[in-house]
Amino acid sequence: MTRAAAADGVKLTDGQRLDGLRLIRSENVGPRTFRALVNHYGGARAAIEALPSLARRGGAQAPGRVCSIQEAEQELDTARRMGARFISLGEPDYPVRLRMIEDAPPLLAVRGNADILLQPMTAIVGSRNASAAGAKFASQIARELGDAGFVTVSGLARGIDAAAHRASIDIGTVAVFAGGQDRIYPPEHGELLAQILERGAAISEMPFGWEPRARDFPRRNRLISGLSLGVVVIEAARRSGSLITARLAAE
Repeated sequence: MTRAAAADGVKLTDGQRLDGLRLIRSENVGPRTFRALVNHYGGARAAIEALPSLARRGGAQAPGRVCSIQEAEQELDTARRMGARFISLGEPDYPVRLRMIEDAPPLLAVRGNADILLQPMTAIVGSRNASAAGAKFASQIARELGDAGFVTVSGLARGIDAAAHRASIDIGTVAVFAGGQDRIYPPEHGELLAQILERGAAISEMPFGWEPRARDFPRRNRLISGLSLGVVVIEAARRSGSLITARLAAE
């Protein structure tokens, strides 16, 4: 991945995609650091080569782990076997609104209908322990927004998320993972995900094989809000991930 590619919105070569994956999977490299390194060094490969010297200059006892070519190739092979592909921040099929957030993922693993990510989206999130009335309301809003031309985005969780996804399957809906594409959470939503992928999509910025932890869900929520023109919150507790999503949308 090069600075020019990111600026021009052009398709990456296989080599550039591999370099970008290696860089974002290296230790202590998050989305903001990734962008700063690529901008400074002019490309992901040059940034990877600079990582050991940067660690030494920073006073580290040992250089941080740099993702190897073999590791990145293995993840790309896993993605292909699962029918997923990586879309880079600089490519034309990367979601336009998500590109606008400060810490947009440099690479998104996408399964299903990637074209749906270019349509206008709204998020519907809320309680995992939703009441019957709350789930019914989420379904109604999802259907009405779908009729108005909006794709529903949510997190595949129990309760409100699941109700919103189910109501918008025929229109198209997007599920955002906190873990890797091969780590569905909760596991019992595998059948729901299969239905989503028929017309919609599932996305993740996390490595394949990554089991979601509690801290990964707020990180996931910034993607839900970043994709969306608006966020609808239903039956959320005062201290909940849903309100984090709403706060991120407001920001």
